Amino acid sequence: MVKDEFICDYSKLSVFFNEFHDFVVKDLPEYGEYYLLELKDGRHTAGEWLPQNYKDKKSKAGKFNRGTGDSVDGEEVVKYHSLGYDLSNCLKKDLDYINNGPRGEGIHSVEISGFKSFKDGDFPGEEQFCLLIMNDGTLAAGRWNSYSEDDGCFIYASALASHSMDKVWAWAPLSSDDIFEREQEAERERLHEEELNKNPQADPDKFIYGTDIDTYYEKACKKLKKTYPWATINQMKKVEPCYDILPLHGNFVFGQDGGTFNGSRIVHEWTDGSTADEFIDFLCKYTKSMVKDSNPEKKFALGYDIDVYLEKAFNKVKKKYTWLTKKIAGSCRYDIRQINGEWEFVREYDDASASICNYGSSEDFIECVADDYRLAALRANTVVSGYKVNFGSVEIHGWHLEQYVVSKLSSGDYKVNVTAGDRVTGGSREFFITPDCFEAKTYDEFLDRYEEIVPGHSFGLYKEDLLKDEGLKKFLGY
Repeated sequence: MVKDEFICDYSKLSVFFNEFHDFVVKDLPEYGEYYLLELKDGRHTAGEWLPQNYKDKKSKAGKFNRGTGDSVDGEEVVKYHSLGYDLSNCLKKDLDYINNGPRGEGIHSVEISGFKSFKDGDFPGEEQFCLLIMNDGTLAAGRWNSYSEDDGCFIYASALASHSMDKVWAWAPLSSDDIFEREQEAERERLHEEELNKNPQADPDKFIYGTDIDTYYEKACKKLKKTYPWATINQMKKVEPCYDILPLHGNFVFGQDGGTFNGSRIVHEWTDGSTADEFIDFLCKYTKSMVKDSNPEKKFALGYDIDVYLEKAFNKVKKKYTWLTKKIAGSCRYDIRQINGEWEFVREYDDASASICNYGSSEDFIECVADDYRLAALRANTVVSGYKVNFGSVEIHGWHLEQYVVSKLSSGDYKVNVTAGDRVTGGSREFFITPDCFEAKTYDEFLDRYEEIVPGHSFGLYKEDLLKDEGLKKFLGY
């Protein structure tokens, strides 16, 4: 790259802009060009000129776009200067200043200095707008947006168009603005909050049982055991997010940890009461449903052998999905494990990870497994032919029907695939037409049963719509 030939010391460099234009009707900027700007209050920034009506050459109405949702109204600008310069030849010399245009008496001149480089470990402040000297010697500008402590980019236009830091040779801050000042204020508040929370105080009247959250969970668990003898703290903590005792504004509070945002810790403070005993009662209510559904006698009514549950799910599905085999069902792997002292149904994945299946009864878990077996069976049964149902414009709850296909499977059975969406998103669902539908003596009776599986109010095509399609009737064997 050209930057390897640059010997100019950017830390001592000043760039002078000497060819400013007054922002007046007789000398308007070029549409879509990026300029260095001087504002009425004397500050300097940069932006792309976007007139309100690019065909109207006699109007100053418009804005200078600086990034996504970030612009300066033309009414705030008094002067503009092109950034269309190539400084590469100057940067190959040992210069302390570079003039963009001739300097002289009466010439309006603006000096930009204080250039820094990422290679020295220097980074702009978050949301700071900067003048950039690129690696090829050209000029640009943008607002710094950090990804991490040592990575980011300069946003300069809509749709987050940006200059990556590896394309920038040196940068210098332009004037502060409202966006940057808000970020600075937020940073000051963050640092102040951080300082306050170094030695948080605990209200002795509120935290009468100390500042260990487990003490409060234990007391709540003891209360729950009166109604649910099997209650445990681990069951209670399945309800997420869990509650904790956290520092906020220099004081301990009951709350939930919301992670961090822009380097600041987010705490969702509990505000439903003011005493420790009220918080304990709240924990009982907050976790009651989970504890109630964790009765091991009901949850593991068939014991702790996973094969017993899987066999019941298999036999349940096999009645209608007659081609289902143990090999097909084997793609869905489940187990019963002890996790944090609690026996749990878990689903296993190919990467050796597993997730807990929170079902309060053996029947609910068996139905969950059965649903997976049904999907696996449909995927394993290849399509031998298909029929696209004819329909016009069909809207379903704001979505538009895109595809309605009935397929015949290698087993001789049938399934339906329905696809719908809007301008932003969409989705597909697949349904098995169970054999009992085909026990109907007439096509009319068949559709009554069919609509219980693929209801018209959910998917846009009703019985009367399907009755008109003779091709579908023939495809289904009626």
